[in-house]
Amino acid sequence: IAFRDRRVAELGERLVVASVQDSIDRGRVVEQTGPRASRNQLQTTTLLDAMQEHGFDAAIGGARRDEERSRAKERIFSFRDDFGQRAQRPELWSLYNGRIQKGEQVRVFPISNWTELDVWQYVAREQLELPSIYFAHEREVFERDGMLYAASGVIERYEHEVPFRESVRFRTVGDMSCTGGVRSHAATIPEVVAEIASTRVTERGETRADDRVSEAAMEDRKRVGYF
Repeated sequence: IAFRDRRVAELGERLVVASVQDSIDRGRVVEQTGPRASRNQLQTTTLLDAMQEHGFDAAIGGARRDEERSRAKERIFSFRDDFGQRAQRPELWSLYNGRIQKGEQVRVFPISNWTELDVWQYVAREQLELPSIYFAHEREVFERDGMLYAASGVIERYEHEVPFRESVRFRTVGDMSCTGGVRSHAATIPEVVAEIASTRVTERGETRADDRVSEAAMEDRKRVGYF
């Protein structure tokens, strides 16, 4: 967040932040409780409310086809109706129809055909600055279902889940209640590129607990308006 705010100030842009906590406080969604509780599903309501409030016709996302099976069939332009549900259009010969009716929205995934390795090779080529959380750092974590979660007051642990120190990095930055880190000593961009080039597990497959709920977990969330 500190990195985000600094870049916004440097660029002189206007930042609009929609908060799940605000949605909870307003009674728009109900927060789960317990060790398996996650706010990730609640984000859909917050997203749709924010798009309607600010009158956004389009939202740009960073989804890639190698992340998860339901995203492998996503269009570059993903059209959504008044309820945020998907209405696919054909995209032949890289031609994109961007026309929308009043009340409709479009989600745009410009790097849909990229892979995680493509992204990091681009970062390396352009020498882009990234938040330190993407690189190896030592922190207190605990293990659950083969994944390493950051130990914090946000996540309720079971009695047997004892925190320990480990060198980790995060392949993706999402809701910390369902996003795990990976053991790593890759502290530089070239080291991360080499590490990703040798991995055989996708980013979401290794780090996102919400995608393990069911075979169609992501598809179910997208059906009601998720990115």
